[in-house]
Amino acid sequence: MCHIPVFCWISSTVLERMLSEAESTEIPKTLTQMFTHFLIYQTKLKTQKYDGKYEVDLQQAKRSIFSLGKLAFEQLEKGNLIFYEEDLKQFGIDVREASVYSGVCTQILREEFGLYLRKVYSFVHLSIQEFLAALFKFLLFLSDKETKSSMTDFLKSEVDKALQSENGHWDLYLRFLLGLSLESNQTHLRGILTQTGSNSDSKQGIVEYIKMKIKDSPSTEKSINLFHCLNELNDHSLVQEIQKFLNRTDFNFSRIILSPAQWSALVFLLLNSEEKLDEFQLRKYKPSEEGLLKLLPVIKVSRKSDLQSCNLTEKSCSTLASILSSNSSSLRELNLNYNNLQDSGVKLLSDGLKNPQCKLQTLKLYNCGIGEEGCVALVSALRSNPSHLRELDLSWNKPRHSGGKLLSDLLKDPDCKLEKLLLCNCSIEEEVCTALASSLSSNPSHLRELNLNYNKPGDSVKLLSYLLRDPHCKLDKLQLCNCSIEEEGCAALASALRSNPSHLRELNLNYNKPGHSGVKLLSDLLKDPHCKLEKLKLCDCTITEEGCKALVSGLISNPSYLRELNLSGNETGDSVVKLISDLLQDTRCKLGKLQLKSCKFQEGCAALVSALKSNPSHMRELDLSNNKLEDSGVKLLSDLMKDPCCKLETLQLCNCSIGEEGCAALVSALRSNPSHLRELNLKLNKLGESGLKLLSDLQKDPHCKLEKLKIIT
Repeated sequence: MCHIPVFCWISSTVLERMLSEAESTEIPKTLTQMFTHFLIYQTKLKTQKYDGKYEVDLQQAKRSIFSLGKLAFEQLEKGNLIFYEEDLKQFGIDVREASVYSGVCTQILREEFGLYLRKVYSFVHLSIQEFLAALFKFLLFLSDKETKSSMTDFLKSEVDKALQSENGHWDLYLRFLLGLSLESNQTHLRGILTQTGSNSDSKQGIVEYIKMKIKDSPSTEKSINLFHCLNELNDHSLVQEIQKFLNRTDFNFSRIILSPAQWSALVFLLLNSEEKLDEFQLRKYKPSEEGLLKLLPVIKVSRKSDLQSCNLTEKSCSTLASILSSNSSSLRELNLNYNNLQDSGVKLLSDGLKNPQCKLQTLKLYNCGIGEEGCVALVSALRSNPSHLRELDLSWNKPRHSGGKLLSDLLKDPDCKLEKLLLCNCSIEEEVCTALASSLSSNPSHLRELNLNYNKPGDSVKLLSYLLRDPHCKLDKLQLCNCSIEEEGCAALASALRSNPSHLRELNLNYNKPGHSGVKLLSDLLKDPHCKLEKLKLCDCTITEEGCKALVSGLISNPSYLRELNLSGNETGDSVVKLISDLLQDTRCKLGKLQLKSCKFQEGCAALVSALKSNPSHMRELDLSNNKLEDSGVKLLSDLMKDPCCKLETLQLCNCSIGEEGCAALVSALRSNPSHLRELNLKLNKLGESGLKLLSDLQKDPHCKLEKLKIIT
């Protein structure tokens, strides 16, 4: 209801009046209480503003409300939201009487029969019509002296009527009716209700009946409304039962079997959580197709739905397509990574994506078993509705030629606003890469991230470099890991980036061969004061010691932007590490992640640690694995870890020839400054029993925040 502007107006009207009163009044907690207060306010306003009286004429008010309620109920039965002046007269309602209840009824004009205009009337909102209809029905029951039905029997019949309605026509009416049956709510309507009609037995009887219906109801949507009904009756027992489960830190939903009533209670609890339902993660509850179906109402209203690794198959895709096609869906981000959807499932999903109602902005389909046929259906759907999608991840699928060709056509579309395109390991070869690069060149202004890792772009890299030269290109993240790019291609890329250096923030060239000229141009790029590169990844690029020195020298002349550097697996040696140390000592350097795995250095460790000690506050992740640091090097690192200014969170020291002595020094340092480190990798070292014991004791320290400890020897 809080998403409806009229309800916000009703709430603000009621709360403003209540908070301005001298005597304290309990704030409404249910819809019935809120609408009851609103009706009282409108009645008093009408009396003072139009009748010029201070005291409300209760008999007149009762007649007016009863007439409006009868109109509301009978028109609700017919499904009418708009009615005419003769309808008002039929129920004994004066036209002026309807218009002065301006907060309840409103007069509008509707064109009929060509040029003729005819006055028609409606309630300000359907919810007001439903409330008045419920109030009329309740008053009618109380005034019927011939009825032999008890209050409980009467309410049960109304519950059944609401459940039989296929479109939820009576849902809100039922909530109001049950709320009005509480004696605590009836006290607000003294004078209008000349007698009360509720007791603890009738309340308990209808509560148990509703619980039974929740248990038997196959529809989650129907059950949700019944939970709202229980809420109007101030019964929260089923919800509290689930809340106890949620509050237990050791509780795992996937390990137990919930009853239908408990599933409905969970959905109701999630939908009505005080916390904003921004992101929903299915795997927290039940990573399965059954869990998806049970929690569908939650997925529909969440902005982000994380359904990755939930064992979903083709069966789930038609359900998700119906959500994407719904104009009431809030879904903007859908994560289906690591589900075996196959081509058949993605075809079903595509029916939702091409619907004009679909407003999805992020779609993640990493490793979903999608082949050429599925990719064609998917991209074809996106081409028919291209303006909303901002991120598409098809990594570890196989779009092949026709899927890749259609994808390039999508990128040409001026309505396409795609900002992230992730195609890691998609078996894309030169021809498709050429088409993609050509399409991006014709519509370059939106794309911010392109991931072509583990593909074979071949000479199309040169075409990609033309895109990077375009002043309209805003690409800030380019991933080309293991793309068989050699010296000529790397040189073309680096040269293009030098001509338009200000946008790129991340460049991944891991497992390529930039060669001498490529490295030289990269070092020139790093020297450029307009270069804003924050992440540079050059792992296993066969860069010589001379090339590494050139790169680091470039960074030394322009050190203020780089946040991450990966030179693992290159011929750095001690001399390059000492040069990196000079970079780290510079107060302008903000490097937070440094990877020097398998860099064949030993003595350089002392210079590295010394530099970090002089400027320790930025480094968050350090990888020195596969270097012979030995105990002496680890002792130096331990001195760094003791520094209270050191904020290191991840330390990788796999296979560094560390023994018991080095391990003891490291643990001692972590005990003196235990609050920052989250991950420590000591695999393939000879820590000995004493080292393992010290590490075990460290984890027991209440101040230690270590979340990952890798110690396989």
